[in-house]
Amino acid sequence: MTVKELQAKILELKKETNTAVLAHSYQSREIVEIADFTGDSYKLSVDAAKIPNENILFCGVHFMAETAKMLSPEKRVYLANKGAGCPMAEQMDRDMIAEIKAKEPDRTVVAYINTTASLKTVCDVCVTSSSALKIVKNIDSDKILFIPDCNLGGWVKSQLPEKDIMLLNGGCPAHSSITVEEVLAAKAEHPDALFLVHPECRPEVTALADYAGSTSGIMDFAMKSDAKEFIIGTETSIAEHLQYDCPEKKFYPLTKKLICTDMKLTTLPDVYRSLLAIAGKPEGEAFEILMDEEQISAARKCIDKMIELGG
Repeated sequence: MTVKELQAKILELKKETNTAVLAHSYQSREIVEIADFTGDSYKLSVDAAKIPNENILFCGVHFMAETAKMLSPEKRVYLANKGAGCPMAEQMDRDMIAEIKAKEPDRTVVAYINTTASLKTVCDVCVTSSSALKIVKNIDSDKILFIPDCNLGGWVKSQLPEKDIMLLNGGCPAHSSITVEEVLAAKAEHPDALFLVHPECRPEVTALADYAGSTSGIMDFAMKSDAKEFIIGTETSIAEHLQYDCPEKKFYPLTKKLICTDMKLTTLPDVYRSLLAIAGKPEGEAFEILMDEEQISAARKCIDKMIELGG
């Protein structure tokens, strides 16, 4: 079966099952093409709350599907590949943060959305890379505990010196592995290119950027810019999507190692098999996100606060 034939079957099954497909921007092009909604974590969180469909199929990682379930508890939410997790989301647990809260009771706990539902139950507000700066600025408190990504938190701290922001040692293994030497090498190879970077990278890397921002921010900047060449300092799929969207421009991945292996687990056949299962076909297989009402209620508070402060 060709990619186009498989995509056509998926589109039919989406209609048959009243399923909306949400795909994170790090997904492959063939998945993005059949998705109803694409974007970064914040955009998809908002989209999930507005979707009228009975079923949601998430092409991303586990915490994103959990968020969709929290915002739409009456819907059935599925993750296209049950093995797709997030190393950053699993770096800190509920007990660890509860202990710090007991010692620092006057701090507002700001959790990057890349955290588990269990951890979110002891946090005050969630943020994504696109909303972190705005939300922390809008919080009616000067004392903040930002978890888990110290690079993103440090970037926010540098923009808001008036806030007392406490950081812990956590972050994205892929983004934080990028070095200044790799950036300088890319700039030397492409001297006319602007360098666009995700703030999950180390501060010394972010400092070299012409633009630092979320996945959506990077894509918007590149598409609207008059420049013709760009070095993309985030997951390599973003350079690919931008090349499709702006074929008259050139996009260079900062390094071939900047790959989210968990995002890459999801394939078009995974989407197809999930939809077959949702349709009740015996040859299908789907992984449903199941959460009880108590957990949803406790974890959703910081998600609702994110939407309130980031809207």
